[in-house]
Amino acid sequence: MHLLGLEHLSRDQIVGLLDSATEFLGVGRDTPKRTDLAGKVIANLFYEPSTRTRLSFTLAARRVGAETLDFSPSGSSTAKGESFVDTAQNIVAMGVDVVVVRHSSSGAPHLLTRHLPGVSVVNAGDGAHAHPTQGLLDMLTIRRRKGRIDGLTVALVGDILHSRVARSNIHGLTKLGAKVIACGPPTLVPPEVAQFGVEIAHDLDAILPRCDVINLLRVQFERQRSAFFPSVGEYAHVFGMTGERLRRADPNVLILAPGPINRGVEITPDVADGRNSAILDQVSNGVAVRMAVLKWACQPR
Repeated sequence: MHLLGLEHLSRDQIVGLLDSATEFLGVGRDTPKRTDLAGKVIANLFYEPSTRTRLSFTLAARRVGAETLDFSPSGSSTAKGESFVDTAQNIVAMGVDVVVVRHSSSGAPHLLTRHLPGVSVVNAGDGAHAHPTQGLLDMLTIRRRKGRIDGLTVALVGDILHSRVARSNIHGLTKLGAKVIACGPPTLVPPEVAQFGVEIAHDLDAILPRCDVINLLRVQFERQRSAFFPSVGEYAHVFGMTGERLRRADPNVLILAPGPINRGVEITPDVADGRNSAILDQVSNGVAVRMAVLKWACQPR
């Protein structure tokens, strides 16, 4: 079973993964490690820098009894000219069951599915396309904090244009019945997202009172090739979540941020560390989500 994006999953499949992740919460910490994937080998192929996602997949695999292989291009045969596909095929030849891949090129995981028969591919983030496990862990965090997703209003604020997290959240949240608002500068909110049933907004203060959840997306400076707003200070002033702005929102609004966060840009420290924030919960929930995804990926096709 491949997990390439949430757009390919049904509502029932998404709910099933969230339910499975809920069962894995606390495994390896509050309860003993499990052996669901004993004898399986998970290869992590990360062609982009990562902290949370990479460590989370490794920890998740070990907590369900699998062995792990961790690859990064630095110091590998990639430096000698070996291609992406050749590298993956050689690693799989060592006896691998699941390949978890992060790559700067959109579509890289899809490419591997055509060259790695008999192996499941899990997308850990490809270019600006998708980040399905981040979408799932965001939804799990919302469901655990709010008790539901259906009927909630969730704002995705910031760099929608370059955000794979935004795309995965949009596909997942809308399938589970949430109302999604994409909010940011006009240059960073592509009009075509409206075709997915998403409301577009360019004034964060105007939508604040309606929001049950605000997911603050990191400005993707590394993916931008031109200036999409006048300055970082201007962006923080108009779209940053500050304590003053939080006081004008619903008192129980849930604040999410996929990380790494730029303190003082998308969010101020008092909000990031405040009672409305579930940022560290997202990280904890991410391990459980990836345990569920790896188990799902190892199911017979």
